[in-house]
Amino acid sequence: MIDLIQASTAALILGAVILLGRLLAPYVTHVFTCEPTHLDRILNPVENAIYKIVGVDARRGMDWKEYFLSALFLNVAQMALAFVILCVQGILPMNPQGFPGLSWDLALNTVVSFATNTNLQHYAGEVSLSYFSQMTAIQFLQFTSAATGICAAIAVVRGFAAGSKDLGNFFVDFVRSITRLLIPICLLASLAFVWLGVPQTLNGYVTVRTIEGSAQTLFVGPVASLVSIMQLGTNGGGYYGANSAYPFQNPNPASNALEMILMLLLPTSLIFVYGRMLGKKSESKPVLFAVYALYGINLIIAFLQPLPSLMGLEVRFGGFLSTFWTVTTTSTMTGSLNSSLSGMHPLTILAALMGMFIQGAPGGKGLGLVYMVMYIVITVFVVGLMSGRTPEYLGMKITSRDVKLVMIAFLIHPLIILIPTVIAYGTGAVAAIGLGKDPISFTQILYEYTTSAANNGSDFLGTTANTPFFNLSTAIVIFIGRYAPMAVLLALAGSMIGRKRHAETGLKTDSIAFSIVLVGATLILVVLTFFPFLALGPILSYFQGHLNGYG
Repeated sequence: MIDLIQASTAALILGAVILLGRLLAPYVTHVFTCEPTHLDRILNPVENAIYKIVGVDARRGMDWKEYFLSALFLNVAQMALAFVILCVQGILPMNPQGFPGLSWDLALNTVVSFATNTNLQHYAGEVSLSYFSQMTAIQFLQFTSAATGICAAIAVVRGFAAGSKDLGNFFVDFVRSITRLLIPICLLASLAFVWLGVPQTLNGYVTVRTIEGSAQTLFVGPVASLVSIMQLGTNGGGYYGANSAYPFQNPNPASNALEMILMLLLPTSLIFVYGRMLGKKSESKPVLFAVYALYGINLIIAFLQPLPSLMGLEVRFGGFLSTFWTVTTTSTMTGSLNSSLSGMHPLTILAALMGMFIQGAPGGKGLGLVYMVMYIVITVFVVGLMSGRTPEYLGMKITSRDVKLVMIAFLIHPLIILIPTVIAYGTGAVAAIGLGKDPISFTQILYEYTTSAANNGSDFLGTTANTPFFNLSTAIVIFIGRYAPMAVLLALAGSMIGRKRHAETGLKTDSIAFSIVLVGATLILVVLTFFPFLALGPILSYFQGHLNGYG
């Protein structure tokens, strides 16, 4: 059974997240509505200089196509720059370990993964990447991908807000999200991590003698700065191959709790920002309730097994906190790990997959909120059909085109998960890395493409998947999973601009009753779509009792 201390730890973390998210929301709203803040005196000249250098008219708004294409082209340019860095890192500075460049397929997978906020790692950073690559390719893309996700969410909210004339200017949103949001919080978080014992140095690896007389290499580097943005930006890609299960990246329970708070902070805060930017704060409450209800259901699924079966996990944190982390990191689309997934119970893996299928409970910073808006539109449409009323949201009629767009956005996800999973088996790629057709192997492959499509990045395979097939196939899935739904949902937001609004007479969407309906509709939609594949994987593993010897 879960004891009182464990339950209290989880409650304190979640309580701190909701409180901090609510306190941060007014500032975030001011950032994207360009209202005055205390940082204006310092940052306005810097930002104006950036706009002048790159030729951006900060006062000009964009429609959804221009906004999306601006994000896409900028991200692709960043991928190209990072790709070159990773391929030629052997001749670049700040490489005291003398690591050679990555193979082209691994470099391509890595830059696509990190530029899309996925951070799937088919490499072990401490034995593959130089300090220069870690900072100028990996950390750089973690900032820009996080900023892109935030921008997409803000643009969608603007589309639904009354009185909006456009979706805003992507480049302005992008710059302000980095200068006013990500960098300041990451600076504070980095200092906290250093204080808690996370390394931050450029002095090279250190070889020491253990008390047993053998030599051991201490893999140190600019770790604290990477940990702060990997968790705050719901990136998840760690400095080490073992991610936050590695003691230097996550040395103690305090750092473990801080990393979890950072994962949840921006996704939660943006829910409060949603109501503020709509001009109806009450609209945030049902979304917050639905998001944490779905998250809570995933936690319940994960903890259905008795704790004695949670053996073989990270002993510094124990079975409870390892499981709590796994559900949180997949529910927030972060993908970082503080223990091995192969040590998890099938029900925990089932809960993790559910979090990645839903993508909005609470989801990644930015796009998690966008997916919840998608589920809201679907729910409003279904309830409207059942009650015989015209579907409405925020006083706007939901048209057949709106429903088609959200269904396209939803269906992209299962298609890019299930088709590659079948292809991986059909081409023999699964057998080539030593996996079979048993439920555990199937779960691992299904998880690989689910985590890619959901831009999550946690995976079973790790460096085992460093093959041309998996590097290229997951890169394609990652790219489509990031930009196709983003384009469709930005198009939905763009279609809302200028739409007639009237007094809300239909379903009240700012009530707890709507939250309950929203939760039910989301679960039914997701479970009906993915249940057959869950049955072949983690559910069958559970009943067979083969995963790590317990059932």
